[in-house]
Amino acid sequence: MNGMLRLNGVRTGLMLGVSLVLAGIIYFFAANWSGLDRIEKILISAGLVLLFYGISFTLTRLKAMPSVHAFLSDLFLLGGCISFGIAVALLNQIYNSHADSYTLFMIWAIPAVLLTWITRYNPFYVLSYALIHLTLWFYFFPSSLFVVHSEEQRLGIGLLFAGINLLLFGLTEIHRLRSVPIKFLSFILIHVTLLILTNSWAFETYGIWMNILSLAAIAFGFYYFIRVRLGRTFLTLNALAASAFAVFKFIELASRHASIWFFFYGLVFVAILLTFNVGFFRYLNKLGQPSRSEATEEITEEKPEHPNTLLTGKIVSVIVTVIGVIIGSISLIGIVLVASGLSDPEYVLLTLALVFIIPMIILPRVNTVVRYTVLTIGYITGIAAIVWIDSLGLSLLFMALSIAGWVRLQGSKQRFLTYALLNLNVAILLFQMLDTISRSNHISTFIILVLTLLNAVLYALHFSIPQSPIRQHVRTGAFFFTLLFMFWLTFLGDIFPYSYELFNVIYFTVVTLLVFGFLRREQSFDAGVSLVFWFAFLVYKYYDIFWSLLHKSATLALLGIIIITLSYFFARRSVIAEPNVEQSGLLRRNFVLIAIIVVLQFAYLGIYSVRSEILLTTGTTVKLEIQPLDPRSLLQGDYVVLNYSISSPPESIASELEDYRGQRKVKVVLSPDNRGVYIFDRLLKNGEAVAEGEVVINGKLSGWGPIRYGIETYFVPEGTGLEVQAKARFASIRVNTHGDALLESLSYQ
Repeated sequence: MNGMLRLNGVRTGLMLGVSLVLAGIIYFFAANWSGLDRIEKILISAGLVLLFYGISFTLTRLKAMPSVHAFLSDLFLLGGCISFGIAVALLNQIYNSHADSYTLFMIWAIPAVLLTWITRYNPFYVLSYALIHLTLWFYFFPSSLFVVHSEEQRLGIGLLFAGINLLLFGLTEIHRLRSVPIKFLSFILIHVTLLILTNSWAFETYGIWMNILSLAAIAFGFYYFIRVRLGRTFLTLNALAASAFAVFKFIELASRHASIWFFFYGLVFVAILLTFNVGFFRYLNKLGQPSRSEATEEITEEKPEHPNTLLTGKIVSVIVTVIGVIIGSISLIGIVLVASGLSDPEYVLLTLALVFIIPMIILPRVNTVVRYTVLTIGYITGIAAIVWIDSLGLSLLFMALSIAGWVRLQGSKQRFLTYALLNLNVAILLFQMLDTISRSNHISTFIILVLTLLNAVLYALHFSIPQSPIRQHVRTGAFFFTLLFMFWLTFLGDIFPYSYELFNVIYFTVVTLLVFGFLRREQSFDAGVSLVFWFAFLVYKYYDIFWSLLHKSATLALLGIIIITLSYFFARRSVIAEPNVEQSGLLRRNFVLIAIIVVLQFAYLGIYSVRSEILLTTGTTVKLEIQPLDPRSLLQGDYVVLNYSISSPPESIASELEDYRGQRKVKVVLSPDNRGVYIFDRLLKNGEAVAEGEVVINGKLSGWGPIRYGIETYFVPEGTGLEVQAKARFASIRVNTHGDALLESLSYQ
């Protein structure tokens, strides 16, 4: 077991390291590195693709640590496919093709899907799934164009996404597609898509009908995973989908029908939701395996799911409970605010909070989930009330109730949340006390400092408490909030000379000592919490101080290389054996097929580059007038959207343009004006010859919008887009004899 844990730790480190290296590469090119020319960028991107595939191949030849090398080889094979996508995006960036174009993701998806089919490797399944969805998304919603879809079109797009995921889920369910991640992703996206389609603001005509479809999908899910094919994990996810639907509809209705009765029904809804939550998970726990006569190969496959189901069930239960807390708090506060005609509504709110809190403290036998939810609603409402009333005495009373609730509650999550609310209560008290004494600008800093010291004292005192559950809760809560408030202090300014520097030094020293101390004592939880705060401090200070000194891409790549190196040497120093796992690596087992795909990838990169270079070298130079905007690409960084004067044809040919709407492609004749700027002259007719000095350019009609020429995006170094947007007035493009165009540069005059 220890060997398996070490192996999983090594794999996690290697995966994290490779991910950081890839993130660094993406950011390097997304920043549109201005220190490199076109050829250098192309060679570097192609070299990175070759490097990843080469490392993957080399690792398959190593004899030592076969399981580690096979895993790392598979990671670099995946990295090679990802770096190919980066190279394609870079080519579009170099030659100013469309930003986030669906063609980018479609070209990237083709080798990803082929590699998925060859290797059956789950990360390739996920990559292909993401790329196919991105291809469809940017086809319908291109980032560089403003496209308006009708309600019917948006509904059709949503149903298309839902249908594709329903098909994928069906294929995984009948084992024609063997990928657990795809099964989960497709199931979740089905419900997310259907829920979005129920939005009556976006779908005024069809939203109400989509409610029926979404409810039908949820109902069928309950039936299918209980009666047809037992699936506890998917049953819990289906329950979460039902809860999300109920909450979304509550918010939607609240915005339209806010009233005292509506919020009252909101509280009733919370009661029903909690009852369903408790009853459902009791039923889920009792749900046993089917009888022997019903046992099949598919049902027996659900047995290993049980441990994961318990975790999923707990997560879903917590989510549903949080949902209940939010809706309950909104409803309770909403009742008071809507009934603002009452005298002193803040006291009504406080009274309602006490009605919720006191019975739950006194009655210990109430169901844990219900008790926890009602108490939390009461505490949130009560805190809103005491802030509103601003009375020191009432704040002290409420703090006493918070302490009583913390003592009486059972369970670590409940006590931790109550402890957090207790800290908030103390902060309110301190603010009320200090605000009456002084109006200093440093009150918030003093409050955070006092909270840090109070929690530190509590943590020190917990050693004197006899061993008991309450001691552990004091220890956990005080430890976490001491570090949290110490970290908060490192953000704040001076309250006395050099206090900022002092707080930072104290924080870093204390947390570093805690990390090594807990690691030495093998206290994993405390060491883990300390490490999180230690890294949080380093990340924050890096952004605050060193961000401008060391480029972001270099930082990510360097950190990735360090993690890969440390993980690899840890693996070499540890005895790791995994005799039951295929150890030859995906590339070695499928070398010929994968090699063909890699060659085709390089062929595409080469052909695209050569074709674009020829156009830039031999094409006719044309100067066009522009009106730029400044968005950002997903992979390619900052760019400027160019709206050309030739994009909107003259009114005189509007009727003529109607004849081309069905075929979308048009040929436009451009002619120079007295400034040397080319303007829209006419549409080229079949067989027509052009005069000397005229240029023909290919265009596409985008619905009822302007004509697009494929030269509407111009990539710029990071942070310079606004300057280009403000100053650029003309674009220099190259057009070849076939009418294909490439954007070469922008000019200010």
